[in-house]
Amino acid sequence: MVEGCDTGSLNYLIIQVARAHRALAAELLEQLGLHPGQEFILLNLYEQDGLNQSQLAERLVVQPPTVTKMLQRMEATGLLERRSSPQDSRVWLVYLSEKGRALMPRIHQAWIELETCTSQGLSVEEKEQLEVLLGKVRTHLVAGGSQCD
Repeated sequence: MVEGCDTGSLNYLIIQVARAHRALAAELLEQLGLHPGQEFILLNLYEQDGLNQSQLAERLVVQPPTVTKMLQRMEATGLLERRSSPQDSRVWLVYLSEKGRALMPRIHQAWIELETCTSQGLSVEEKEQLEVLLGKVRTHLVAGGSQCD
């Protein structure tokens, strides 16, 4: 067996946890009529309505074409609306619709349920430690983890 590729390796465990977490998130979000990832757009707009597509892509750490496709789907279902910027007609600003805003309490509840399921069996201290460790891993990988020392 190649080191780092066995079923007990950190790589394998992270992938398995991510898959299981995403599957549960998808199940909870499906009940709200959402696909995974769409809740992040709604949450960002709830925090700051009127973001442009580039700002959303940056906040979500995804490519702009990915955001464009997501916004098109969400606009078609009435969750948000895009309006031309008064300062620059080439820029589209994205706003929550009333339907999207009305979903926010249910999204928050789904995330509480997801976190409860995710951390079930962990002590408060273990959960806090896991949050710190995952934060460090994310920070390193987002900052260019492909250039490991």
